[in-house]
Amino acid sequence: MGKITAGIIVNAINNLPRNVEYTYVNPKTPGRIYIEDVHAPEGPIHVKRWNPKKGETKQTSSVESISSEMIWRLANAFTEGDPVNVDRVFGGSYNTRSVLEALLAHTPEFYYCYPGRIKDTGGITSIEKGHKHLIWLPEEPHENGRIMEKNVEGMEISEIPMRTITYDAITLPDTYITTNNIEIEVARRHIQMQIALYCVGLQLGYSTYIARNDSGVIYQGEPLIQHKGIIHDMNNETMLSGFPNAAASAALIDCIWFENCHMMPAVMEVEHSTGVISGLDRMNRFRQYAGAIRTRYVIVAPDEDRDMVIDKINRPEFRDMDARYFPYSSVEELYSICKRRKICGVTDNFLDCYMEKVVV
Repeated sequence: MGKITAGIIVNAINNLPRNVEYTYVNPKTPGRIYIEDVHAPEGPIHVKRWNPKKGETKQTSSVESISSEMIWRLANAFTEGDPVNVDRVFGGSYNTRSVLEALLAHTPEFYYCYPGRIKDTGGITSIEKGHKHLIWLPEEPHENGRIMEKNVEGMEISEIPMRTITYDAITLPDTYITTNNIEIEVARRHIQMQIALYCVGLQLGYSTYIARNDSGVIYQGEPLIQHKGIIHDMNNETMLSGFPNAAASAALIDCIWFENCHMMPAVMEVEHSTGVISGLDRMNRFRQYAGAIRTRYVIVAPDEDRDMVIDKINRPEFRDMDARYFPYSSVEELYSICKRRKICGVTDNFLDCYMEKVVV
């Protein structure tokens, strides 16, 4: 199934006809929308909106911004062919959410629709009239600049509570920030991803190696290296015993999963607000020493960095690695499942549902 990015949304809205007053998806909403400017590749988008029935005009209305963060939040909610309730994505936040919904509905690959809603009250199930949704259908484009409804008769939505991701408390050693020369919030986000990967690995039955310079982080009140399933010394891994220098070359790799001492499901570098090249270099160096070992080489990075990550992975010097892209949203989706369910009986091929193959 296809996924969408903020860049795709911004490009679609940028291609809408200009000097046009756009309507909202709900025809009963009397407001009008005007696109002032669009900043490629990922926003912001500046718009004006006004209500003619209240005597407001385009000239008297102020310019408002649809932020890149907001666009990414909506982009992460879309999967090809699955209806998305935009209001539910944003909750009560972002007062321009209906504007973004309306503009997107005017672009060729998006339709609005009303899937049925499964209502379960006291064990009694009924099908109710559904709420307004957007649906992304890239294989069925309509005329640009028009708002179109998609008939989804027979499609029904069963809404489950939205999930939030909770990370337990972590404490960074006093020397961590100065040694790694990074900002505190960047460091915390980096460690959160490593911990999420560790927790996922533990649930899947893997032992996890955490980079030597990160293992002193305090997690749940004790050093990360003392937690169950954390590998203390790579030199003791039997898989690497036949490959001189492999363990030493892996010392600073952010996360490596091992399974039953004879499989290595993934070698991963977490790249938060970095150039990705250093992580690819480390993994490539390890691969040169342990080339006979079958594994996945993976860059874990924010969703908004997807294009940059793909560009770096496809450089000639890295192409043979066939590296994967594991976006933060997919890490956290898998982490959330592992926190709520006891996963068992899956093979490492399960990971391929979350790690995108991006080598062209």
